[in-house]
This record gives sequence, structure tokens and C-alpha cells, in this order.
Amino acid sequence: QVQVVESGGGLVQAGGSLRLFCAASGIIFRMRTASWYRQAPGKQRDFVATITPGGTTSYTDSVKGRFTISRDNANNTMYLQINSLKPEDTAVYYCAVNYGTTTLWGQGTQVTVSS
Repeated sequence: QVQVVESGGGLVQAGGSLRLFCAASGIIFRMRTASWYRQAPGKQRDFVATITPGGTTSYTDSVKGRFTISRDNANNTMYLQINSLKPEDTAVYYCAVNYGTTTLWGQGTQVTVSS
């Protein structure tokens, strides 16, 4: 009942763009802080960006100027616009929604950037 689902990943050439989606259900999404994380094979899961219910955003330094996080509360959806893709952006991208004392995670969507 309570879940988040990511989509929008794919295989893209370096320099291209993707738009990732995170759809939330069973939760009052507009009242929750939501974030994007990513995990490359064999590496830890790293923070990418976050957005508060009021729309305040923050980003990890490596994606500033290329990634944009946004939300559409009417549709219970969060977005990550990714521009100027680099091979080092290749990872599984995860949606994380603040849920009281815990965090609600999606299953991830694969982003692969070819050189």
C-alpha cells in the first residue's frame, strides 16, 4: 500500500539527457521530504539531491549545474532531470521518501551512460 516506484532510466550516450520519475502511493507525499540516491556496481549508495515539502533543494557537488530535482505534489511524483550525462553517472538511481522515523525506498532504475 505504501510504496515508491522509480522509472525513466535507460542507456544514453555521454552528453545526453534523461528524466527520472518517482511515483509515491499510500502516503501524503506533499508533506514529505524526498531525495534521490545512486549506487554504482560494487560501490556504496550515495546521496544525489533532496527536496523539501516547500520546494527547497540541495545537491551533491558533483551534480550541481547538471541535475535538477523537482516535485509535482498533485500527482505524487518527484523528478530528476539529468543533463550533460557523464560515464561516471552510471548507476542505479533510487528514490527515498522521509516516512516518520524511517525512509521509504523504491526498487531503483538503471541509468547507463556510454562513452
